Amino acid sequence: MNISRRGLFGAAGVAAATAASVAAAGSATAATAAAGNGGRRIRTGADIAASDKWRVFAGRKVGVITNPTGVLEDFTSIVDDMVAHGVDLRAVFGPEHGFRGTAQAGEAEETSVDPRTGVTVYDAYGATATKLAGFFTTAGIDTVVFDIRDVGARFYTYIWTMWTAMQAASKVGGVRFVVLDRPNPLGGRARGPVLQQGYTSGVGLLEISQQHGMTVGELALFFNATFMERAGVAKLDDLQVVQAAGWRREMVGPDQADRWIPPSPNMPTPQTATLYPGTGMVEATNWSEGRGTTRPFELIGAPYIDYRWAQALNAKKLAGVEFREAYFTPTFSKNANVVCAGVQVHILDAEKVDAITVATHMLVEARRLYPEFDWRGDGGRWIGLLTGSGRFQQQLEAGASAEEIVAAWQPELQKFRDDTEPFLLYGGPR
Repeated sequence: MNISRRGLFGAAGVAAATAASVAAAGSATAATAAAGNGGRRIRTGADIAASDKWRVFAGRKVGVITNPTGVLEDFTSIVDDMVAHGVDLRAVFGPEHGFRGTAQAGEAEETSVDPRTGVTVYDAYGATATKLAGFFTTAGIDTVVFDIRDVGARFYTYIWTMWTAMQAASKVGGVRFVVLDRPNPLGGRARGPVLQQGYTSGVGLLEISQQHGMTVGELALFFNATFMERAGVAKLDDLQVVQAAGWRREMVGPDQADRWIPPSPNMPTPQTATLYPGTGMVEATNWSEGRGTTRPFELIGAPYIDYRWAQALNAKKLAGVEFREAYFTPTFSKNANVVCAGVQVHILDAEKVDAITVATHMLVEARRLYPEFDWRGDGGRWIGLLTGSGRFQQQLEAGASAEEIVAAWQPELQKFRDDTEPFLLYGGPR
């Protein structure tokens, strides 16, 4: 690993696992622990910090951004463990779905006091940097901690909560920002189109690829060095990443399937996450993406589909997947309580799956076979926000093949890979 372009900082106590200190990339630093842990078991940044009794936060006034995925190896919440070990925890900030995970998509939990710990939990979902900065000031914190399992897709909102919190920390000034890193369940390969200016929204605030192929710690370093000043705030002087141990970029979902906690109500399994960067695009159509079933983003369909779609898709022999003709009735969301026909996407080999390419073939064939196929009533605005530009819609409606659509984003994707290379903290093929 080329560490000359990456800042690595052995925070107090965490250095016990072996750390190196070099000049920080973009004046940021990253707390790192040795990856050699004597076995295949992956240890998260939280596990490593907790094993040192949270001394990384000694003498600090801490606020934590987390949700039900912010747990240790024994599934203890990091919030509960920090309080039990005497960390001066002043506040928790809940993202979409809330700190304890009780809210559905697009919803959050209201600001309240956590009954177990007595810590105030602020509703941070959708908060601007200015509003978050106000929360930080009110709570009296000098350290912001981010620990949430991301699923590796640009339109999954937790990374944008982190980005907003980074700006808020800069606005307050003198605030340390610490990312307790976790593996990317999709592995370390970036795929898909890169967001373009004019298509920013709550599901994509910066120019990253649709499947970004980075951990949240790597993203934080990239965001800090590349986008903070453009956003009108100073780079963070004290940005630390407590690295996960035992993870490499070629590891995908099944490597920690036994540790999987749904990061949101419609992300029940690693298989769901594997497909989500692609089949999430179905949300922009008048089809069901499987919300309201036990297999969201794996079951895809609509009332007017028939067996021909599964046949056409299987004939393509797409790498790592197979399509089963399926029938289902969503209990909520689009086509609720209506029988839908379509497919279940079965993952045969997660390491070979390119979910965005798979979904592109699915949409191309859907439009070719079914004249009823349409966008979800917004003229295609949502597909532009999900794919990051108007190009996908334009090509699809013009009758382009899936291969032509995929080829169109390759130059921008390669540039994104090149731009992010200096901020990667974990080895393995990209």
